[in-house]
Amino acid sequence: MSQKNIRGDLQPHSMQVALPLALLTRVYRKLAPIFWACMSLTLFVGFWEFAWWQGWANPLLLPPPHIFLADLSDQFRFFDPDGSRAGALSKGGSIWSVLGVIGWSSLRVFVGLALGFSLSLAIGLAIRYFNIFGKLVLPLVTMLAPISPVAWIPVAVFILGIGNPPAIFLVFIAIFFVMVLATLSQIDSVPVQYIQLARIMGCSKQQIYRHVILPTILPDLFVTLRMNLFAAWMVVLIAEAVGVGSGLGQVTMMARNTFNASLVFFTMTLIGITGFAFDQALRQIQKRVLWWVGPTNLQGL
Repeated sequence: MSQKNIRGDLQPHSMQVALPLALLTRVYRKLAPIFWACMSLTLFVGFWEFAWWQGWANPLLLPPPHIFLADLSDQFRFFDPDGSRAGALSKGGSIWSVLGVIGWSSLRVFVGLALGFSLSLAIGLAIRYFNIFGKLVLPLVTMLAPISPVAWIPVAVFILGIGNPPAIFLVFIAIFFVMVLATLSQIDSVPVQYIQLARIMGCSKQQIYRHVILPTILPDLFVTLRMNLFAAWMVVLIAEAVGVGSGLGQVTMMARNTFNASLVFFTMTLIGITGFAFDQALRQIQKRVLWWVGPTNLQGL
């Protein structure tokens, strides 16, 4: 048998081996984050259950998951599916009631994040693009940025009243000033060589901002947005407890006032799962929007 025939016989076999390996590698990359997330949650829950079993945790104050998840129908009755109020329903609740409350809280966070990110990006670009506008607006942004979103609660209630608007406004405030300053920092850190090369190629100021600066700063701005996502959730829960009258925050406040520890930890579990889902969704949006950034660079974000 000639050497050419041997190579021809080995090539199909090597391709048959390479295909399963590539498939296994792809499946591993997809399932590995899920596996490690489950392992992390299992260790946390296991330690919590072990602390209860050893008598270290008082089940009245720190009920383990097998206690506050034992009677879900009793927990469901505290969730109003219309999202208009929080309290025990005489007819009882269901999983759809819980999903309705989660949906209202998620909607407030999503709208506040979308408005905060869009306007902060526009204002940040305008501060650097228009010299006079920047000199007038930047000092005001710098002075308002240190004010905690909690301090804005009375202002939001006075101006916007009770309901969804104050909660959305507080989420907007929670990220707007931080994102404006982050946008300015990213613009200032754009390599000078990029701008000089664009000028040599005859690009105008508008084209430089649109085709050079904006694609350069967006990846880091998305990272900043994801970091402030959890702050937005904390703010909307406070707003719901004070100025909305419904949502996950209001259920948590009601559970605290009635000393219902099981409902407190059940609601905290829902908040954690929803926040994790938000972060994963934002990660996928980041990958779709930043199509010019390679997957290797996005993997560590």
